[in-house]
Amino acid sequence: MAEHTSDVLIIGAGLSGLVAAQKLIRAGLRVTLVDKGRSVGGRLATRRIAGGVADHGAQFFTVRSPVFQQAVEEWLAQDWVYVWSKGFSDGIRTPDQYDGHPRYATHGGMNALAKHLAKGLEGKAAIHTDVKIDSINQTADGWQAQDEQGTTYTTRALLLTAPVPQSLALLGGLTGKLSAANRKALERIAYVPCVAGLFHVEGDVNLPEPGALQRPDAPISWIADNQRKGISPSAHIITVHSGMSVSQQLWEQPAVDALAYVRRAFEPFLAEGAVIVEAELKRWRYSQPTVLHPKRFLLAEGLPPLCFAGDAFGEARVEGAFLSGTAAGEALAQAAI
Repeated sequence: MAEHTSDVLIIGAGLSGLVAAQKLIRAGLRVTLVDKGRSVGGRLATRRIAGGVADHGAQFFTVRSPVFQQAVEEWLAQDWVYVWSKGFSDGIRTPDQYDGHPRYATHGGMNALAKHLAKGLEGKAAIHTDVKIDSINQTADGWQAQDEQGTTYTTRALLLTAPVPQSLALLGGLTGKLSAANRKALERIAYVPCVAGLFHVEGDVNLPEPGALQRPDAPISWIADNQRKGISPSAHIITVHSGMSVSQQLWEQPAVDALAYVRRAFEPFLAEGAVIVEAELKRWRYSQPTVLHPKRFLLAEGLPPLCFAGDAFGEARVEGAFLSGTAAGEALAQAAI
């Protein structure tokens, strides 16, 4: 069976994992990233449907910190991202009532940002996608993970950036080696799901500028026209997110019933004569962290370097995922050297 050896193994190649890898590589460490998805990105997710494109995970991001602002300025200079809007209507507010804070999107869809970052790691880190880690074991001088195909990944330090319940499940019995304080901190982190519909529409959809509606407390919390967003010029694809409470109710429903609910809730926004010609359901089990860890990462006590990071650490936004990965990468660079 194949074996990969590195200084740091990162499980989860979403935004946190990718930016952590950047920091670790700059510190001169050998890095391997693995992700169970077919592509890097995690919730920076873009789907092709009916010849068009739809963001179905994260829809945009904002900037509040100088560290993230510096990164976004670099992305703007490389024409990776652009300002989509400076606010979204809730069905009542008009554009002159928006808060003026830029909402950024990515040319080609949000997943393209993750792919740009991954491309920058080529030749510097090993990235393996479509890999599902089956087990993790502690070794004399670090960790060893094994995937479903029997490939092993031996490392001195381990960074887990998947949603925390998934990371704890991967550790299995090793969670018993976590300190009581660490285990309590990780187990209190909580998430809510999101049930999303993607709809190929022939005709117009009645949405306010810039082609999106944001209503956090409504049964349908988000509707976005990916064509008006600028990422789907060839087809009119609409993303619809159910709100937190509705998503929880729909989670256990058969896919056909969940999609039917989202479709019925979306149909009143269709302009006269518009028709839905194709529809898909997407589910995010750990869509939104609702109980966060107060710090940017958690470095386990009394074990070989083992770190937890992601958007549940610090703040539940794209920016939070970036800052968590940055801080975790810096901490592990010190721990693993």
